[in-house]
Formats: sequence, C-alpha cells, structure tokens
Amino acid sequence: MSPDANAPQRASPQRLFLTGLLTLLPIWLTWVVVKFVFVLLSGISSPWVVPLSQKIAGSFPDSLGWVQALWVQNTIAMLATLLVILGVGLLARRVIGQRLLRQFEAVIARVPLANIIYTSSRKLLDILQTKPGSTQRVVLIDFPHRDMKAIGLVTRVLREEGSGRELAAVYVPTTPNPTSGYLEVVPVELLTPTDWTVDQAMSFIISGGAVAPETMPFTRAGERA
Repeated sequence: MSPDANAPQRASPQRLFLTGLLTLLPIWLTWVVVKFVFVLLSGISSPWVVPLSQKIAGSFPDSLGWVQALWVQNTIAMLATLLVILGVGLLARRVIGQRLLRQFEAVIARVPLANIIYTSSRKLLDILQTKPGSTQRVVLIDFPHRDMKAIGLVTRVLREEGSGRELAAVYVPTTPNPTSGYLEVVPVELLTPTDWTVDQAMSFIISGGAVAPETMPFTRAGERA
C-alpha cells in the first residue's frame, strides 16, 4: 500500500465552492427569515417607540442617551409588539376579549373589502386549527400528473351539482413560503389521504422536503397491488 493511499483526495475548486455554498445557504436563509420577522415586528411599534425613546434620552442625556441607538429602538419595538400579541392572545381567551372581538368583527362586516378578506382568512385559520372530519386534512393530489404528487390541505368538501359526487377544496401551499399557493377542486376519491398533522405538512413544505416523517403514502389504497 502506498503511503498516500489513506490521504484525503484534493477537492476541486468547483466542489469546494459547492460545499461552501451548501454550508452557508441554510445560515443565510435563517438570517433572512429572522431579519424579516425582526423588522416586521419592530416596524409595528416603531412609530411610538422612537419618539418615546428620544424624549427619554433628551430628559436623561448622560445616563440614558444610549436609548436613541437604532438597534435599541428596534429591539424595544419588537419586544413591545410581542407583548401586545401575547396580550391579545390572553385577552382572546377571556370572556371580555371574546366580546371585544365580536364587536370588532361587527364593525369589519360593514366594510365590503375588509369583510371579505377578514372573513376568508379567519375561516381558513379556524379550519386548519380544527380536527378533520370524514376527510383527512393533509392529503396528496396528482400534480402535475398521476405519477407525481403535491401536498394539499383540505379546507372544505362540496358536492357536484347533478351527480352529488364529493369534491374537496384543496389548498396547495408553495415552498418555502406556505402562505402563498393555489386552490384545487379535486374529487374525494382521487385524493391520497395521509396521517400527517398540519404542523408536519408545514415543516415538510417550508424545509423543501428535508423535514418529514420517515414514510408517507403515495398510491391510493384502491390502486395498490
């Protein structure tokens, strides 16, 4: 055996570049998402946090002048937004919060466009949070052809006019952003049901298939040999 037999082979520049890219890409994507959420949350409370921090810094320039730093203002604004979200969640679980929510919905119902957007999004979130009925919530549909599948979420079951055949309204999220997608109307018998939860399906979609259970159904039960 030659002395260099166990020595690692020298990687080509192309392979090194690909390895470095694949190593940095998840880090970069994580940073982009975290930065987006940070900016989004801090931007909600910034209109009142910034003037308040400037007033505090002006009153105590020697001890609290650092409050005017941009990163401090953004951090305070983000924490304030998170506290508001937690407060709304806590209030929504109380009787008084539910009353206030009903009053808010009554006001929204009088605004034509806002009524459609709010009602539709609220129904979708309520459906995804409830347990499925006779049809499994997470399914596979044939797309773009029979030998390829796409993950879908059943939002409603309808009946075909005339024949009475069951049709499923299936929301198909896109990767890596599941908030965008499209709607398919599929006969129930053509769905491939799964035992996945909505959380598992979302993890699968967001991660591009990297995070998933070890097994999944692919062929419909009636077609298996």
